[in-house]
Amino acid sequence: MERDVTSVLTEYLNTLETQRRYSPHTLIAYRKDLEQLKDFLAEAQKDLLEATTADLRNFLARVRYQASARTVARKLAAARGFYAFCRRRGYLSDSPAERLRSPVVEKKLPRFLDFEEMLALIEKAAGQEGDLGRRDRALIELMYATGVRVSELVGLNLDRVDLSGRSLRVLGKGNKERLIPLTQKAVEVLEQYLRWRAQWLRNCGVTSEALFINRDGGRLTARSVRRRLDLALRRAGLLKKISPHTLRHTFATHLLRAGADLRAIQELLGHASLSTTQMYTHLELDRLLKVYDEAHPRAHLLDSEEKR
Repeated sequence: MERDVTSVLTEYLNTLETQRRYSPHTLIAYRKDLEQLKDFLAEAQKDLLEATTADLRNFLARVRYQASARTVARKLAAARGFYAFCRRRGYLSDSPAERLRSPVVEKKLPRFLDFEEMLALIEKAAGQEGDLGRRDRALIELMYATGVRVSELVGLNLDRVDLSGRSLRVLGKGNKERLIPLTQKAVEVLEQYLRWRAQWLRNCGVTSEALFINRDGGRLTARSVRRRLDLALRRAGLLKKISPHTLRHTFATHLLRAGADLRAIQELLGHASLSTTQMYTHLELDRLLKVYDEAHPRAHLLDSEEKR
C-alpha cells in the first residue's frame, strides 16, 4: 500500500496524540527527530518509507558525534515507533529499526522536593488576593496528592472529579483510565477552587468543561502550568529548578518513604512496567546509605584506620 510520506508521518503523530496520549513535549521532540531523519535520507535521495537498517545506523552514528547517548536513544525510539506503526498499517512489510540496539544510557535519579519544601510551595502558591492563586494552589495540591502527569492534569474535565467519593478518574497513556484517591486536604482545596471557578466563568460569560481554566475561561495549558509553578517557587523562596514532573516524583518518593507498596505506587502513577517505578527504590536506597554513613558508629571505621 503506497502512501504519501508526509501524510503517514502526520497520521503517526496524530495517533500518538489522540490514542497514546503522548505529552506535547514528547510529540514536538518526536516530530523533530523524524524530520531530521527525513532530511538525512533525502541526502541519499530516499524518503522515510525507503530507509534500510544501514541507513538508520548511519543516521544514529552521525547524531552520536553531536549529541548524548540519551538523545540517540530517543531518536531511535521515535524511529522504532514510526516504523512499527507503518508495519501495522500495511505501509511497510518490515521495520528497518527493529534490529537496532539502543545505546546504554546512564539513568538519572529523579529530583524531588522534601516534605517541608512541598508544604511551602503549596502554601505560597496562592500569592496575593485577587489573582489566580486559588487555582494555582489547587493544581499544585492536586499534582502532589495524585502524582498525575501535567498532560493528564490539563486534560481533566469536571466530570472526572468525585469530591464526595474522594477520587479522580484519569485518562493516561494509551487511553488507559485509572482511579486515584484524593486526600481530604485536596478535596477541601478543590472545593474552594471550584466555587471561585464558577464565579470566574460567570464573569467571563463563558462555559467550560475543563477542570482547570485560564484567565479567559479556556482550558489551562501545560506551558501555563509550568509558568505558574515557577511563580510559586519564587514566592516560596525555593531556589530549585523543577518542573511539573518533579511533583510526580515527589508524590511517589513520599509514598515510598511512608511505607507504600511499590505495586500500589505503580498503579497510582499509571506505569505500564514495574521496572519504571523501581527507580524510586534506588532513590530511597541512596538516601538510606547516606543516613547510614552519617549515623552508624562503625561507618567511619575504615576512614579512621586509614588515617593511622
